[in-house]
Amino acid sequence: MSVSQSSTAVPRRRAVGVRIGGVLVGGEAPIVVQSMTNTDTADVAATARQVAELARAGSELVRVTVNTPEAAAAVPRIRERLDRMGVSVPLIGDFHYNGHQLLAQEPACAEALAKYRINPGNVGFGRKKDAQFAAIIDLALRYAKPVRIGANWGSLDQAMVAALMDENHARAEPWDAARVAREALIRSALESAARAEELGLTRDRIVLSCKVSGVQELIAVYRDLGARCDYALHLGLTEAGMGSKGIVASAAALAVLLQEGIGDTIRISLTPEPGESRTREVVVAQELLQTMGLRAFAPLVTACPGCGRTTSTFFQELAKTVQEHVRAKMPEWRIKYDGVENLTLAVMGCVVNGPGESKHANIGISLPGTGEAPAAPVFIDGVKTVTLRGEHIARDFLGVIDDYVARRYRARGAEHMP
Repeated sequence: MSVSQSSTAVPRRRAVGVRIGGVLVGGEAPIVVQSMTNTDTADVAATARQVAELARAGSELVRVTVNTPEAAAAVPRIRERLDRMGVSVPLIGDFHYNGHQLLAQEPACAEALAKYRINPGNVGFGRKKDAQFAAIIDLALRYAKPVRIGANWGSLDQAMVAALMDENHARAEPWDAARVAREALIRSALESAARAEELGLTRDRIVLSCKVSGVQELIAVYRDLGARCDYALHLGLTEAGMGSKGIVASAAALAVLLQEGIGDTIRISLTPEPGESRTREVVVAQELLQTMGLRAFAPLVTACPGCGRTTSTFFQELAKTVQEHVRAKMPEWRIKYDGVENLTLAVMGCVVNGPGESKHANIGISLPGTGEAPAAPVFIDGVKTVTLRGEHIARDFLGVIDDYVARRYRARGAEHMP
């Protein structure tokens, strides 16, 4: 009997469900992965190409910057191009400062977007703030669109911060500065949501977020926010950084919150390495959810780290080849087979843990370590089925995987094969 991922369910905080295009966020829906383009939105071809790339990598929502009249005018053309490409992913418009003007001036943009994202810290200033916020909510109502109210500690409403500092100064036991900042962030989001409801936007069209760039601050903010409302919540560590730092920081913060049942949609805000695909943030988000047992997206490969017993690099190369193979196959497999994303694979480098780990996976291979016989036993659902030898182990093992998928997983619209 193979051992798959833990089926222990993490109790989810109950949030009001929000429909974003064809995607449900909150309610009983699984946690949704989203991402954001970094192209100039006015460049229709480049933006549509990147949106399609992100969607094909598994992003279920994609956000685009809408900051100029040219960008707003491009949005419906991007939507049309994506539809012709067969890419139905919902588009979210990211607005700061002038969203009320752009949406009013470009009704086709307002219609093409599946959701508007606004920042209560810069939706308007002074006496204009209330009117400009109300204008965006009115447009959301007119076009039946949900709104994410996304507060960010880098652009807090300074009038609110000043009022909270005065309030704190009057306390018998004043809070520390960090707690005041967290409260300002949370109140900004909650008071804006309450105002949106007063203007007619129902709770099933409101998503909240409170972004910070510190791990402990993010955990504290969302614990508090989650306890104070039932709006759907978007999670993400803002400005997480580049490479391993960004991945580790995002995973450290989001994993704690997700384990506590907080969060309905997530984004990993990575700074791409020069020349690196934007899709890495999607893969990291998927792998975070999958390794926590919250969702399954693609077969994951268990592989040993290597030691003095595994001086050959072959097992490392095979592990990489297998992971790349299953990711390349997933677009086809996802269409043809039910449940293939739950497949577990193991590529091990020597006899110490190799056979045991291989038996725990659906398909596992134990490669020979230093001084071991040049043979690689393959285990399928815990049973040794074949031993691979020679120069074509990688090719033969990929063939075993492909054959297993075709035999084991139910073709869509058909019964389980024996």
